Amino acid sequence: MTPQIVFYILIAIILINYFIDTWLDFLNAKQYDDPIPLELQDVYTKEEYQKSQAYKKENNRFSNWSSLFSLFVTLAFFFFKGFALVDHFVRQFTSNEIVVTLLFFGIIMIGNDILSTPFSYYHTFVIEEKYGFNKMSKKLFWIDKIKGWLLTIIVGGVILALITWFYQQTGNQFWIYTWIFMALFSVFLTLFYSSLIVPLFNKQTPLEDGTLKTEIEKFAQKVGFKLDNIFVIDGSKRSTKANAYFSGFGTKKRIVLYDTLISDLENEEIIAVLAHEIGHYKKKHVFINMVLSILVTGFTLYILSLFINSSLLAESLSVLKPSFHIGLIAFGILYSPISSITGLLMNYLSRKFEYQADSFAKENYSGEALISSLKKLSKNSLSNLTPHQWYVNYHYSHPTLLQRVLFLKQ
Repeated sequence: MTPQIVFYILIAIILINYFIDTWLDFLNAKQYDDPIPLELQDVYTKEEYQKSQAYKKENNRFSNWSSLFSLFVTLAFFFFKGFALVDHFVRQFTSNEIVVTLLFFGIIMIGNDILSTPFSYYHTFVIEEKYGFNKMSKKLFWIDKIKGWLLTIIVGGVILALITWFYQQTGNQFWIYTWIFMALFSVFLTLFYSSLIVPLFNKQTPLEDGTLKTEIEKFAQKVGFKLDNIFVIDGSKRSTKANAYFSGFGTKKRIVLYDTLISDLENEEIIAVLAHEIGHYKKKHVFINMVLSILVTGFTLYILSLFINSSLLAESLSVLKPSFHIGLIAFGILYSPISSITGLLMNYLSRKFEYQADSFAKENYSGEALISSLKKLSKNSLSNLTPHQWYVNYHYSHPTLLQRVLFLKQ
């Protein structure tokens, strides 16, 4: 096989991925005007449903244009030997492979961010603003952007430098040491994400004493869930959309409720959402997901080790000397079909877990309260009530609202 053939295989994979995403978006958009299912007739009024349809259509048009632009830039970078140019540029400053790798990906990241930021800005301050979701100031937008850059540079840079060092020291065996490191890092993030990363962007405060906290503690005691950490996050400073999530395990477990969730739902509905999150913990979903993620990471790294030093992959990107960063770029594209398959399987499992957590909430608290909360949350975020099933299978980590309502009513 020649480098030119590999090059066109890479291009073919990029195009196939684009056309699959575009086709699924098209199928999904065809159902935007479908009538609301009978079981969900009480979610929207006629005017609210029209607003929901307009929001979905505008987001779809925006997604189509931004995806097309991204495809054009990616293909231009390939055909005009962009990776080789960046590789040549950074090697003018240093011969240290770790520094070369960091500079290479740093330039790629900065370039990508410069091109994507106008799209992100438009989506936030035009589309989300138009439909009443955005609460973020322009100042906060740029502060978040700077914090994201710094976090990527510091944390991402250290991780990338360490992995490159593993490769330099151990050759193709680097995947073993990288896997061990990534497994430990994954456990660390699971335990401390909410206490270390989230505070960089949001303020978290313990839930105040009152009726809601008393009812939550009463339910937690009923189901044998030791609950020391219930936090409220100030999500309203960015969006009106509501959420809740569970993180950590053992003594580091915590439940986080968005302030928008508390303002949008009644106490009984909030506890139903909380019961769902506790169901994830009781069913060991957090632990299972973490283990599966570690196993998938190990598999990916092993496959990477078979290709990372390939001169064929390097030459396909017009780089004469094989290197860790060039191998990583080419492999990332070649591996994307496998990644799509593992993503499908993980989404399927995630949807099964959501049903299990819903079942826990129904059996231990109230299925009707959970249905009511899900409908309100869908209404307040102008959610799509009629998604195409293929789109759901490919993209959704949760069952659709209709599927969850039917399940809870069984």
